[in-house]
Amino acid sequence: MRDDRTHPLLAQVPLTVSPFVSLPTAATLPYTYKSMPSALPAPATGITGATDDEKPKYVVSPSGHAAHPDEIVASCQALQAHIARMREDMEATLRRMEERIRERDLAEKRRVAPGWLDSDARLLEPERRSGPAPAAAAEKAEVAGQDVISGQLAEMSIAESASVSEMAVDQGAELDRAFGGLK
Repeated sequence: MRDDRTHPLLAQVPLTVSPFVSLPTAATLPYTYKSMPSALPAPATGITGATDDEKPKYVVSPSGHAAHPDEIVASCQALQAHIARMREDMEATLRRMEERIRERDLAEKRRVAPGWLDSDARLLEPERRSGPAPAAAAEKAEVAGQDVISGQLAEMSIAESASVSEMAVDQGAELDRAFGGLK
């Protein structure tokens, strides 16, 4: 855009003068003003600043921060140590929380079935009796098998005569249905 011609859209915008806004004015400099040199000379007193024992900061970030590579490595190591501490704290907190959940579940299971978790016997097995002879045991098993079949038939006839309401009184099944089974 040239200075002698304004843009047509800008020409349509009305300009107003506000008494509350004042444009900045140029600062007047004294006659004794001298511009600073771009590089300062070494101090004449011989006193060196704290910059002599520091390493040169030649790595410059886009934001303008300058640092030496050793400083960058040290800050990265400090950050890694901080993250490791945070991770250890988080893992300890997680372990404590999981232990509390485990204890709560165990207390609930002990409330539902007291004494079951206190022993190592998890499966009940009948004790086996030693028989006098294998042939006699086979005959007894055959007779026992016939007794079992006749007993089952008797139970079926009793079950047929029983009403449906007696089957629905199975309290364990009702509790499992209402509250769900234990894992």
